[in-house]
Amino acid sequence: MRWKGRRRSDNVEDRRGQGRSGGFPLQLPRSRGARRGGGMGIMGIIIVVGIMIFFPQFGKMILGGGGGTGFPGLELPGMPDSSANRQIAPDQTRQRRSAGAPRGGMEDRYASRTDRNKVSDEMRGFSSVVLADTEDVWTNIFNRMGRTYQEPKMVMFSGSTRTACGVGMRQMGPFYCPSDKKIYIDTAFYQELSQKFGASGDFAQAYVIAHEVGHHVQTLLGITGKVQKYKMRHGQKSLKSNKIQVRMELQADCMAGVWAKRADRAKNILERGDLEEALNAANAIGDDKIQKRTTGYVVPDSFTHGSSKQRVEWFKRGFERGDVATCDTFSS
Repeated sequence: MRWKGRRRSDNVEDRRGQGRSGGFPLQLPRSRGARRGGGMGIMGIIIVVGIMIFFPQFGKMILGGGGGTGFPGLELPGMPDSSANRQIAPDQTRQRRSAGAPRGGMEDRYASRTDRNKVSDEMRGFSSVVLADTEDVWTNIFNRMGRTYQEPKMVMFSGSTRTACGVGMRQMGPFYCPSDKKIYIDTAFYQELSQKFGASGDFAQAYVIAHEVGHHVQTLLGITGKVQKYKMRHGQKSLKSNKIQVRMELQADCMAGVWAKRADRAKNILERGDLEEALNAANAIGDDKIQKRTTGYVVPDSFTHGSSKQRVEWFKRGFERGDVATCDTFSS
């Protein structure tokens, strides 16, 4: 991904070094907010599987189960036509600041303390450039809707940190909290994304950030609130709630694809192999593959993010069309 020398977002809050660096926090996240509205985060399903095995009462609080199918009575706002065929003009009003790091991801360079500090700074720089790109793309889309885009904050932390949705933990991976409209990411996740999931490369990391920004867009459009009400009406432990959560996650994948297409159209950010990196990441973190890895079997009724095939297909759909109107997973 071409990101050197481009604008960095000012909406980055660095809490690294302020939280606990290891272990499992005693306070589990509340079952609302980030877990219910913006999704559990990419690695959340892994830690929840372990919790459900050893502490089933906590696992039920976070995920829930149940029966029933279909989504009767759910009315979501129609996805607006975002005029995807028009060129996005790069934002010329913001100050461009330098950001340098080699392409290919920053997760594999852990040799000395100096190297680690350098990699940490590169991770912050890279993440802030990606966030800036999402700001430009979604500001443009919202303007054409006749709306104002409210930029989210991105909190970088290590170990654990407090959020308006409860305690955020490294084991959960990146997540979005709709209660404070912030994206939370422990940058150690980039290393895990490569080493544990085989999804290396800087654009795999960019996809992760863009997915969480997609949850923020859902909150601004009122989709998150409607999904929360639906889940409260049908029960957090119901199959219907699991299925509606999957559709919400797949929509965020599609929105990540829309961002990638529009950012590349405006700024020529993609290099050869970047799209494959994003698709590989989407494939690697499907619920079916994660469940197979952690338990040895797959339980589709417990999916909360979608299968590998679904995640890849919806990201590709958003990327191919570059239009948020194509991301209506709820009517599909």
